[in-house]
Amino acid sequence: MKVRFTSRGVRVRLDDLEVAALTRGEALGVRVDWAGGGWRLTLDPGTDGISGQEGALWVGMRTPLPDLLDEAREGVTLPGPPRVDVEKDYGPQHT
Repeated sequence: MKVRFTSRGVRVRLDDLEVAALTRGEALGVRVDWAGGGWRLTLDPGTDGISGQEGALWVGMRTPLPDLLDEAREGVTLPGPPRVDVEKDYGPQHT
């Protein structure tokens, strides 16, 4: 999972294996810790909505997941706040 903060919100790019994990109902997470704090992002296919607290952001993917799986779409946007763009980033590494 690649995560980028932008001026408009958060951009998340997933490879094909990560998207497959979401379809199996598995939550995906990335975490960075440092002395006195840290940051965490979790994509949860079992819930909806966006919530955050003290450096942690939870993004519910239950409703947008079917749209993300649509082969004609590159990704989905959850309006937030913050706005979260979840995009597919399929490269040749898993083909």
